[in-house]
Amino acid sequence: MSLQKEMDRLFEDFGRKLPAGSPFAGGFPSVNVSETDTGLELTAELPGVAEKDIDVSVSDRTLTLKGEKQEEKTVDEKDRHVSERSFGSFRRVMTLPFAPKKDGIEAHMDNGVLTVILPRPEETGPQAHKIEVKRKG
Repeated sequence: MSLQKEMDRLFEDFGRKLPAGSPFAGGFPSVNVSETDTGLELTAELPGVAEKDIDVSVSDRTLTLKGEKQEEKTVDEKDRHVSERSFGSFRRVMTLPFAPKKDGIEAHMDNGVLTVILPRPEETGPQAHKIEVKRKG
């Protein structure tokens, strides 16, 4: 029982142990999903992450966001030399309520916010299927 409690504590503390300046200090980036007239719009807060370090992929009804932040700051002044590095990565997988239209998916970054547009597929309308009722026996 003690081992189980220790393992639970380890996983609970994992995200909180990341450096305070890490964009993923909670374990994952903050993500908002909004339904629009044409589909879904997802926004993720990714401060300090470059567009080239983000991977967005869709497979059927699964959206995957992956990325990595690599930042290095160096200050060289008269009596002071400071070199700081921060690294962080994330992977977030979400199940969507529908398989989006592949040719209309868009993703762009603006001031540290990733926006992903997921268009709803064309609806074919309800498809009725008549089931024959038989007498038992």
